[in-house]
Amino acid sequence: MSIPFGVRIPFVEHLGFTLERFEGGQSELHYDPQPEHLNSFDVTHGGATMTLMDVAMATAARSVQPDMGVVTIEMKTSFMQAARGKLTAKGRLIHRTATLAFTEATIYDAGGRPCSHATGTFKYVRRLPTGPRDSQALNVISTD
Repeated sequence: MSIPFGVRIPFVEHLGFTLERFEGGQSELHYDPQPEHLNSFDVTHGGATMTLMDVAMATAARSVQPDMGVVTIEMKTSFMQAARGKLTAKGRLIHRTATLAFTEATIYDAGGRPCSHATGTFKYVRRLPTGPRDSQALNVISTD
């Protein structure tokens, strides 16, 4: 079975994100928010859009070194307008050091209008086993 993000991320699976681009410091994710992902204004909840941008930035950072995981160090988010309908997130690696990735992501609605933007800093980490030592299945630490 193919794992699109390189590891199984149950929360991302629950939200239904799909990875459409993962190369050269860029990523693109698609998201079709479900009714349970909306807020009281009937638009995508800010927490869901922040998660989408977090994952878009993490995958952009990982796209230049897929064997590494990343963990979020900090994230700043600006909400420009309500996120309605199917969404596209585009992530970009702006700069990288040996241990840190500086990134940005923007979410666009179905009409191509920007809804929110974020910048984030991620730390590259080795993927480490997390399951029982005698387990045949390898679980790894990764927050991307």
